[in-house]
Amino acid sequence: MSPAHPLSSEPRRITRKIPATQLIALLLAFVLTAGAGGLIGAGMLIPLAAGTDTTVDAGMELFNEVPDELELTPLSEQSRIFASDGKTLLARVYEQNRIVVPLKKISTDMQHAAIAIEDERFYEHNGVDPQGIARAAVSNASGAAQQGASTLTQQYVKNSLIEEALKEGDPFGILDAREDSVQRKIREAKLSIAIEKKMSKDEILEGYLNVAQFGVSIYGVQVAAQRYFNKDAADLNVVEAATIAGITKEPSRFDPLSNPETNEERRNIVLNKMWGLGYISDKEYQEAKVIPVEDTLKPRKLQLGCEEAPAGSAFFCDYVIKEFLQSKEFGETREDRYKLLYQGGVDIVTTLDIKKQKAAAKNIVEVVPTDDPSGLDAAITSVEPGTGKILAMAQNKPYDASGDPKPLHTALNFSADYLHGGSKGFQPGSNFKPFVLTEWLRSGHHLNDVLPATAVTLPQSSFSGGCENSSLSGADWSVQNAENASSSSMTVAQGTYQSVNTVYARMSQRMNLCGVRQAAYDAGYRPSQQQDGTPIEGEARPVDIFVNPAMTLGTQETTPLYQAAAYSTFAARGVYCRPIAVLSVKTRRGEELDVPKAGCKQTLEPNVANTVAYAMTKVFTGKPWGTGFWVKDRFAATRPVAGKTGTTQKGFQSWFTGYTPNLSTSVWVGEARGNVQHFGIMVNGGKYNYEKPGQPYSVLYGSSLALPAWDLYMSEATADLAPLDFPGPDPSLVGRAPTPPKPADDGGDTGEGGGDNGGSGDTTPAGDAGGGADNGGGTGSDG
Repeated sequence: MSPAHPLSSEPRRITRKIPATQLIALLLAFVLTAGAGGLIGAGMLIPLAAGTDTTVDAGMELFNEVPDELELTPLSEQSRIFASDGKTLLARVYEQNRIVVPLKKISTDMQHAAIAIEDERFYEHNGVDPQGIARAAVSNASGAAQQGASTLTQQYVKNSLIEEALKEGDPFGILDAREDSVQRKIREAKLSIAIEKKMSKDEILEGYLNVAQFGVSIYGVQVAAQRYFNKDAADLNVVEAATIAGITKEPSRFDPLSNPETNEERRNIVLNKMWGLGYISDKEYQEAKVIPVEDTLKPRKLQLGCEEAPAGSAFFCDYVIKEFLQSKEFGETREDRYKLLYQGGVDIVTTLDIKKQKAAAKNIVEVVPTDDPSGLDAAITSVEPGTGKILAMAQNKPYDASGDPKPLHTALNFSADYLHGGSKGFQPGSNFKPFVLTEWLRSGHHLNDVLPATAVTLPQSSFSGGCENSSLSGADWSVQNAENASSSSMTVAQGTYQSVNTVYARMSQRMNLCGVRQAAYDAGYRPSQQQDGTPIEGEARPVDIFVNPAMTLGTQETTPLYQAAAYSTFAARGVYCRPIAVLSVKTRRGEELDVPKAGCKQTLEPNVANTVAYAMTKVFTGKPWGTGFWVKDRFAATRPVAGKTGTTQKGFQSWFTGYTPNLSTSVWVGEARGNVQHFGIMVNGGKYNYEKPGQPYSVLYGSSLALPAWDLYMSEATADLAPLDFPGPDPSLVGRAPTPPKPADDGGDTGEGGGDNGGSGDTTPAGDAGGGADNGGGTGSDG
């Protein structure tokens, strides 16, 4: 005989017994869908369950498909990024803005408020409340305002299912958890019964108060308390607790900041419930309900991401996030690291020195204002020698990572490489020369060696190289100086502090250029672009430094952070440390995670590093003058300092990188959009034009703006650092003092350099000659 049709009117008997807990779950489904069917009382429920066989069978099938327990992972929490003091908050990052706290850190008033408005029989039922079901059924069937019958436990289950789906990126799971259907009610009922067997009432209440949404992008009572009242959940009073508890029904509608009147009505319903259950006295109730919500609010601004980071540290904050997502210490895959950062609730303490950061942000804008008509961009970055800690990172254009940034704002980090900020870097010009000097000393030469300083054309065949990624072919290299050279010949030391290109061109002729590459890499120079202009992604290798004669004048792009780290190697007696931004990462359980290490290592011989440092001190004090001449009586007069200017062809990019034994700082000024000629440019009303105050700059030298910004910043940044001396130079590397050179009789040469490997010179107190474009000629000065 064929089975009865599902719609047959012939009754069927239930042939299996239904446990009480399952029956309760089924009744829940019946009642919450009973309004349309006219069910009007709890007395009709049992007969329905016993006699409506198809519905019961369908319900049983659904019930049996639901897992017996809810597997929960830790709640998604906000992560926090701090400065090195561990107190100054730079940013909060999260997918859900939540801070999980134990029940003992949630005020009793808050606990009572949640129970009163959500589930007054919370301590009496076992996950599903038959009395609540009956009450809702009668109300809904009578046409009164619709009532739900979900217990606090069921709401905990629902929110937890949504949370799990969010963490897994499962949009269908979110829809399922929110769907207003019999299936969802049955699932919630069964899981709630299971939860009640596994967890105590206090554990369920704690879970609910941490998982529930208490406003737009506000999850859990701790963040709600901070957002609305600028206090912790432990300190919430009756009025505040009722305010927060009333939000969960409709977070947008009942938000006290955007809809205070609506929230106040809801809050008073909560207070009435608390009074009716005896949680508050008559007096407390009467006093509380007349207090305007707006009078109680002390809102704290929501901070998401780096844009609101204090002291202009947004770009450093963004650097930290990108470093976190690239570091395998924080997870095997990028997805693992993303989940840890945006869901894991970790506390990240960074290397940022907030005092130095404030000084950097202030002074870079002081010298190159954000809205200056010149349109120049500028950046400043500090690294601690011997540790690699990034202590400050600022620029003159504010941070805006939105798809439509405000005018003059940008997400491009001028200080960092492509993976950490989107920049391809900038040609360093003569800021590269200390690396050439390093190989000069390593290969047996001396600071006091004398070389011609006049303009020269050098055949490619006169240079040696031969290593991978080297090029020694093409037209002859014509090298000239932008201004008059002070002598027709000079020592390497003088050629360094006056930054004379023609001297350095002849130095490079006497060395293997592959050795220059290795010396630069050992010192810490890191290129940011390949020769074809593509960014270098990840740690650069020595082979990524391309070799040709023009490399001497700094033709391959790098970044202010890389330069600050490289110069710190000279400050640290030859110890190079990879720049680091993170000091510690602690999980919500208090576990300390491994963090990226600086890997400090002796990469330069101490006597070489110390002698290069000695040569760079002469940039300020050398005679007849050095390229740091203009500030010799300012910061440079207060303690031992060393540094080097850098200017590229036609003043496209300008630099000053300098250091004390305990702080290395690089400043770059130019235009991030690319090489733009800067002749006769007025910046900041000529305020920092030390040579001609109030006048335009003839060429944008390293001494024009980068040096003044460095000088002002270092004066503040080192105020709490003890003055330290540099170690003395190695006499065997300095060499014997030469006979004083005769003055040049023709005043030197000026003009554009020619040839495929051309560069330009720099010979005035204002500047030092910059390198040309890759294998290209051109005049530049840097000062």
